[in-house]
Formats: sequence, structure tokens, C-alpha cells
Amino acid sequence: MLTISLFAGQAYSFRVSIHPNTMAETSISTHTREKQWAAASSVAAALFLTGLKIVVGLMTGSLGILAEAAHSVLDLVAAVITLLAVRVSDRPADEQHMFGHGKVENLSALVGMLLLLTTCAWIIYEAGRRLLGIDLVNVDPSLWAFLTMGISIVVDFSRSRMLSRAARKYHSQALEADALHFSTDVWSSVVVIVGLGFVRLGAMTGHKTAFMSADAVAALVVAVIVIHVSVQLGRRTVDALLDRAPSGLAAQISAAVARVGNVRRVKQIRVRDSGNQIFVDLRVAVPRYLSFEESHAVTHQIRDAVRTVAPNADVTAKAVPTDDDDEGILERIHTVAARGHFAVHNVLTHLTKRGLWIDLDLEVATELLFEEAHALATKLETQLRAELSQCLSSTGVRKVMDINVHIEPCAGSVVEGKELQRRDAAEYIARIEANRRDIPHTHHCQDVQVQQVDGRIYLAFHLLVDANLPIAEVHRIAEEMETRLRREFPQLGRVVIHTEPVKKNGKGGT
Repeated sequence: MLTISLFAGQAYSFRVSIHPNTMAETSISTHTREKQWAAASSVAAALFLTGLKIVVGLMTGSLGILAEAAHSVLDLVAAVITLLAVRVSDRPADEQHMFGHGKVENLSALVGMLLLLTTCAWIIYEAGRRLLGIDLVNVDPSLWAFLTMGISIVVDFSRSRMLSRAARKYHSQALEADALHFSTDVWSSVVVIVGLGFVRLGAMTGHKTAFMSADAVAALVVAVIVIHVSVQLGRRTVDALLDRAPSGLAAQISAAVARVGNVRRVKQIRVRDSGNQIFVDLRVAVPRYLSFEESHAVTHQIRDAVRTVAPNADVTAKAVPTDDDDEGILERIHTVAARGHFAVHNVLTHLTKRGLWIDLDLEVATELLFEEAHALATKLETQLRAELSQCLSSTGVRKVMDINVHIEPCAGSVVEGKELQRRDAAEYIARIEANRRDIPHTHHCQDVQVQQVDGRIYLAFHLLVDANLPIAEVHRIAEEMETRLRREFPQLGRVVIHTEPVKKNGKGGT
């Protein structure tokens, strides 16, 4: 999705939103299949364990095993909900759900948490009745009871590890909740085995009645474990449903975005997650003299920076032109030119005791009359004075003394040119090399182009210069070369000298 808004001022504010999951609705991605397989296998495992625990629990009369059976019933329900959730959550956004269906995963996790708490209330109630002597149940710690809990531990451990890997890989809260269910079962099963062990020990030592309460105590421990896990899961789920930003993520994203070139500061950031999807909404300040295309590039760099922190993030970045206090004179001049669509170049400024002086070239269409072109130059000068008068007062500069605008014609279409014959171009090439030998720090001229354009000679070539010179000296050398050539060839039109640094091997580099 691409949204572009135009405002007064610097002329634009650019907003780009990239949705990483814009695949066709009819296609089923690999990660969707893997998530659904993980959820479906959990349903099968929960169904097997539930049936096994119910049968053995009724046979032995163990409240601990029945509590585990009830826990497994909840696991089964949660696994079914998870399966449905992952099937729905990966559907692409539509007209009714413009941010996708990721919240289904959060909702399924909340339902699973409520079911777990309901089960815990029943377990605590039944355990309390047995500990108070209201219900006396004969617990038979048979081999089947221990075998059942052992099988449960093996299955729960394997499913928990598989679901945890899938949850981390695809950032799925629903699968993570399912993994928590199975991992909790592992510990609670261990507690039940310990409780049954005490009951069996009582039977072997002749103190069966004294140790009979160990099974009920084991059930209470299971309930406490489940309540703890449920509260942790519920808190995270509610946070996701209320769009609470993931802890520390906004600060990490802001730090990454602040390192992007031309980003002055992050003005606003909003982060929320929906299932396995992170949504990031950013407003960043950028220099107002940037062109539309440059701001476009900044927003894409911001997207890439965010993805280094949150790889699956859906990023909406809005670049807001800003006037910073440290904006220089040249930046302000280019800002005024861009805002008024003036084509300027060769901007030079200098300061005297009386004030600031500005010289620049203004390109205008060749078909304009001189009066129209002069009016444009006057308009540019007026806008520059209005802009610079505000910032100069804080720098101690008294005022803008003068703005000299040199008007140049700029062709609106490609001009047809003609290559000169080799014998006609030879004189120009020879004089270029002769002048080059008289100028220090120059080494060679190459790629000389001599053409005739609009009745005048177009000259372009590469001039190799010492690489360790200051750029101002290199510019002076190019100007001296051009001045010499124009003195010898008055018929010259445009002269383009591309300076290149000389490498250590004596060859120039581009």
C-alpha cells in the first residue's frame, strides 16, 4: 500500500506502508502449513492423553490423575482453539479486517487461559473436600497409574518442544500458549507421580491413611502451577488485545531509525502486535530541502532499519520536512529553490562587514521572454530575502546585502548534436594535452569528446589529477583548464571537465 500526501511548505510529506504478507489469498504458504500441522498434532496428542488419564484416574480413584485428566481436557480444547486460530490468523487482510486476522491468536490464548483457571477452581475445590475429610476416596497407586503419568510426561515434553520451536520461528502467541499447556503438564505430571508414590509408600508401610492426603496435596500443587502459568499467559494476552507495545521494542526501533541518514529525529512511534505480526507507525523529521525522491528513499531505509529489529514488521513511515536550528545558509537557499521549483546551481556565498552576498545561476526555459525570466529571478530573490532574514538575526549577520541571479537558458528537450570528424577534433585534443602539461598536478587527459551542438563546439573530457589535493585546488585546476581553452577557442559552447584522482599505479579511477 502506498499513500502520498502533498502539503504546503517544502511541498510534500511522504508516507509509505509496506505489508510483508501480501500474498494471494488462494495460496497456502509454507509457514502456514507448518503452523497448522503443529496445532493439529497437538490436538491428536491431547486427545490421546485425555482419554488415557480419564480411564486410569477412574480405575485408581486418584484425584491427582483426574486433575491431570481435567487439565488434559483443557489442553484438548485449547489445542482445538489454537488449530482454528492459526487457520484464521494467517489469512490476508480484507475489507473488514484491514490489519489482518492476527488478533484471533491472542483471543484464542485468552480463552485457553480462562479454561485453565476454571479447571484449577474445580481441582482446588475437590482437593479441599478430601483434605477436610468430606470426601474419602480410596486411591489405588497401581502400576497403571505410574505408567500413565510416565507416558504423559514423554508425550507432553515432545509436544512442548515442537510447539515452542514453531512459536519462536513464526512469532505465534497461539502456538506459544499451546506449548505452555504441554510444558505445564510435564511438571504437574511429575508432581502427581510424587503424590502417588507417597500413597504407595503408605500402603507398603501400613500407614495408608496418613499418606492418603498426599494425592490431594499433589492435585493442589498442580493447580498452583497451572494458575501461575495461566496468569502469566493471560497478562501477555490481555496486553496484546489492548495493543500494549512489546516491552523495549519501541526504544530499539527508535535507535535503529535514528541511525538512518537524513533522519533528524523520531517525532512519534507507535508499536503494536497482532498475532505474529508487528505493526510499526513512525513519524520522522527530515531536512526540508530534500527532494520528493530523496524522502522516498529515506522511508525505504527506515523500513529496512526497522526490519533489522523486527523482521516481520509492517512499517508505516511518514517523513515530515523540518526546519532545524542548525540548518545552514546553503541548505536554506536550496530549500527555497525546491519549494518554488527554481532550478539553481553554482550557489556561492561570502560575508563582509556589511552583510551577506549571494551569487547563483538560475536555469529557465529557452522559450521564455527576457521579461518573464527576469520576473522569475526577482521572485526567487524576494523569497530568499524573506527566508534568510529570519535566520541571520540569530547569527549576528546584519542583513543580506545583495543577491546576484545569473539567468541561463535550459533546453526543455534533447538537443541534437553531431560528432566532429577525427581530423577536425585533432586540433582540440592536441591543445587540451598541451595546456594540461603546463598545469601542475595534472597527469593525463582521456575520453575526449568533441561535438557540434547548436552551432557551437561541445567539449568534454576526463582530467587526471593528484588524489591528495584539496577539492578547492582541484576545482581551481579545472577552471584554469577551461579558461585556457576558451581563450584559444572562442567558438566553444559547453565545456565539461570531469576530474579523476590518480591511483598509486598511475591510472585514474572513476
